[in-house]
Amino acid sequence: MHHAEHVMGTVVSIDLADNLPQADLRAMIDDVCGWLHEVDRRFSTYRDDSEVCRLRRREIEVADCSADLRHVLEACADLWRETDGYFDAYAAGPLDPSGYVKGWSVEIASARLVEAGSVNHCVNAGGDIRARGLSASGAPWRVGIRHPWEADKLSWVLAVSDQAVATSGTYERGDHVVNPRTGEPARGLRSVTVVGPDLALADAYATAALAMGEAGIAWLAKLAADGYDSALVTDDGRAFSSAGLPAAV
Repeated sequence: MHHAEHVMGTVVSIDLADNLPQADLRAMIDDVCGWLHEVDRRFSTYRDDSEVCRLRRREIEVADCSADLRHVLEACADLWRETDGYFDAYAAGPLDPSGYVKGWSVEIASARLVEAGSVNHCVNAGGDIRARGLSASGAPWRVGIRHPWEADKLSWVLAVSDQAVATSGTYERGDHVVNPRTGEPARGLRSVTVVGPDLALADAYATAALAMGEAGIAWLAKLAADGYDSALVTDDGRAFSSAGLPAAV
């Protein structure tokens, strides 16, 4: 079963490849969509009544926030330390945990599907992907990584099963990632893709590496030992990938 949902400022595609009754699959999709809309209501930086915006305006204190928001704030603080400050939820000024929230919310969505009985599915939120099991063809899920200059071409095709894929780049949304050291838009890398076991971390690592610029190439290479492989394209067109990248044959 396939479903596309407009939420969190993007289109989220949900593909379920389990041999289960249609009613069960529909209920799973409804649950996931409900969760994603809840995340949007609470974490959106564009909704004045969201929990994040209320915290920004100091209408509520951290102690009064939901357990999910407190978790996100703690995770962002941990990532700030782990990335030497390059993943910074305050890089552009006010609190904006979006670089963690989208990947985290899709990771939770996938976990909810597993709990409901789906072991073969793929959730794609605007290029942040969590895949489990196999596709309907019985093969790993194939994920195309867009060429950063030619929209109708691909730089890599990945074959993933029980993995997450996150891509951060400047070719679609422009200068949306800031180097927190300089306060200026990130420069040096055009596209960063990270593949690993957890989408929340993969998403944050891709954002941090993009903020680092070319220094992110060596930084990401060290994460391969922890199960996070990567593929990058620089602003001048050079391509790099780690040895364990699950490229499709």
